[in-house]
Amino acid sequence: MTTIADTPQTETPVDPERLAVGRRAYEFDRAHVFHSWQAQGPFTPMTIVDAAGPYIWDGEGRKLLDMSSQLVNTNIGHQHPAVVAAIQEQAGKLCTIAPQHVNDARSEAARLIAERTPGDLDHVFFTNGGADANEHAIRMARLHTGRTKVLSAYRSYHGGTQLAVNVTGDPRRFANDYSAEGIVHFMPAYQYRSYFNSTTEAEETQRALQHLEDMITLEGPGNIAALIMETVPGTAGIYAPPAGYLEGVRELTAKYGIVFIADEVMAGFGRTGRWFAVDRWNVTPDLITFAKGVNSGYVPLGGVAISGEIFETFRDRVYPGGLTYSGHPLATAAAVATINAMETEGMVDNAERLGAEIFGPALREMAQRHPSIGDVRGMGCFWAVELVKNRETKEPLAAYGGSSPEMNEVIAALKGEGVLPFANFNRIHVVPPLNTPDEDVRFGLAALDRALDVADRYVTE
Repeated sequence: MTTIADTPQTETPVDPERLAVGRRAYEFDRAHVFHSWQAQGPFTPMTIVDAAGPYIWDGEGRKLLDMSSQLVNTNIGHQHPAVVAAIQEQAGKLCTIAPQHVNDARSEAARLIAERTPGDLDHVFFTNGGADANEHAIRMARLHTGRTKVLSAYRSYHGGTQLAVNVTGDPRRFANDYSAEGIVHFMPAYQYRSYFNSTTEAEETQRALQHLEDMITLEGPGNIAALIMETVPGTAGIYAPPAGYLEGVRELTAKYGIVFIADEVMAGFGRTGRWFAVDRWNVTPDLITFAKGVNSGYVPLGGVAISGEIFETFRDRVYPGGLTYSGHPLATAAAVATINAMETEGMVDNAERLGAEIFGPALREMAQRHPSIGDVRGMGCFWAVELVKNRETKEPLAAYGGSSPEMNEVIAALKGEGVLPFANFNRIHVVPPLNTPDEDVRFGLAALDRALDVADRYVTE
């Protein structure tokens, strides 16, 4: 399989002029840029001056393997030549056009996405990213059903806009939660830290589904418009649903006439080794939300894939929503090129192979040697290593909702090894581009192995 990482660019050192530009950018950033999810004063962001394939170069010229895929969105790596060329070509002929007009890039992107969605999810509403995709999916569900409430799991993330952050089930919601958005949270199936005292996968599935049906009954099925769920939660921990759970959720939503929204913003477009993660469980939701990997984040893009039944609701009824940049030509041209590159270069199958043959075996073997590893879980190029101080008590290396000096040491050790990690709370997420060459994957895993020696020092018996 040919990848961008095979090109000489990945070995080109950063020249002094580029580094000088980076230093100037850092100065202006600190003077003028307001960063998301940060206290602005103490924040010292990394400057990135170059990127290619699975690598980035920082403001000091250091080469780092991007095991984070940035925010788990550069699914095809950085600067893929086919996608860069497609953006350049589109810019040369039509940079932008209002969304009420047809443009060929948007039409082709919608066709390619609809070809890959399950069932009859054959229509696509384009947004600017994942948060507004979830906002619009919920709006569609409410208008379709005439109901208001929305069920969402704890330990989830659905975006930073007002409704999306209230739907979110992690601590980022707390400061923005005014209890006015009609959201009801339920406990997810999460076997490692079971909320139901389960001792087996079967127990976790049965008890979690019973809890969910109880919640539906107690909240009033006739009041609930939608249930939104990340098929495989991303920043919340990459915990896949236990056997039978996702199928059971689909059955409950169908039973009570609730729209099932599968949030595939992070899990979609090959990340789990399938085009969409729901395909691993043969489940067809009513709506799928997507973003990130649809065009590897090269130009902001998200969207909602819509079932035939919900589409019919708006065949003769105006949908009261839209965006100036819905289906932006540069973004959708990037999506077309990305999907075609993923197809022709076999990236989805490669993600599955990497998970089955390299990530899974290597991480499980590490868990045998590192007492700081409480749990390893994942699939495709989507893995989490949960770090603990004690395996028996499952005391996390960093508290839920925060970090710790111990976790910061592990992250620093990884960066010192030449790896840019994705870390959240007490977890290291192993989420490189889907086309990362095997030798680079093994390099990253070896670096993680050595960094875990730091975590092991904090294990208590």
